[in-house]
Amino acid sequence: MRLDGGAMFGNAPKDLWGRWMAADDRNMIDIASNCLLVRSPDACLLFETGTGAFLSPEMKHRFGVVGEDHVLLSSLEKEGLGHEDITHVILSHLHFDHSGGLLTAHDPDRKPALLFPNARYIAGRANVERSGSPHIRDRASFIPGLAKLLEQSGRLDLKEDGDLLGLDGVEVEFFESHGHTPGMLISFIRAAGINLVFAGDLAAGHHWVDLPITMGYDRYPELLVNEKHEMLKRAMDLDAWLVYPHGEYPASKLALDEKKKRFVPVDLTSKLHLVEALS
Repeated sequence: MRLDGGAMFGNAPKDLWGRWMAADDRNMIDIASNCLLVRSPDACLLFETGTGAFLSPEMKHRFGVVGEDHVLLSSLEKEGLGHEDITHVILSHLHFDHSGGLLTAHDPDRKPALLFPNARYIAGRANVERSGSPHIRDRASFIPGLAKLLEQSGRLDLKEDGDLLGLDGVEVEFFESHGHTPGMLISFIRAAGINLVFAGDLAAGHHWVDLPITMGYDRYPELLVNEKHEMLKRAMDLDAWLVYPHGEYPASKLALDEKKKRFVPVDLTSKLHLVEALS
């Protein structure tokens, strides 16, 4: 999709972020939708679902969504999976560009329905509450009725800070963040000795690793910076792959620039593929 570069980089001037990402004459920049698939002997965990194909043509035009297909479903097919094979869908938060892929494609004659019929849906308790009753400032970011659909499924698991998800070969610990949206879940994942952190919108891409860089969409930027510092320090201590939901590079490791006293992304990868290591 494409979003306004100024909104994505908050109070950072275009003279700075314009060196990182090219903007068109409307100030729009390319934004990725990255998801993470983790497979264990008994489970298939999907972190995020992207925007999906539920948006109307008018809304697709507004947000610069490219293509008509549900790209996530096509990507799962390339891994030999259907959406019915997913056992857990972990959502950092319910903004449409992270949870829209839960829904069937747009059809003007019928309401959207939930995909992933055999999965547990995992989301932050506070964020589900926010989605059901959003503030006027962030109302447009949520999908009307999605929280109710998740609750009616009988398969919604609400998580809070410090909660764990333990499966055969995979453990996920949730760190709760409130700077971007209330109750956003950051997933600290350990599988077969490998550590990964799904960063949610604490660090949308590797450019946002720099602590002062925040988004205009963030509800409480100073709190987000503090939460981001905690996440990055822990991720670096764990030698974890940091997985970015919107980054042009979906993952990187982290290092500390001793001279400037700041975190920097290293080992940027265009495709994180550790299936053999995890099998």
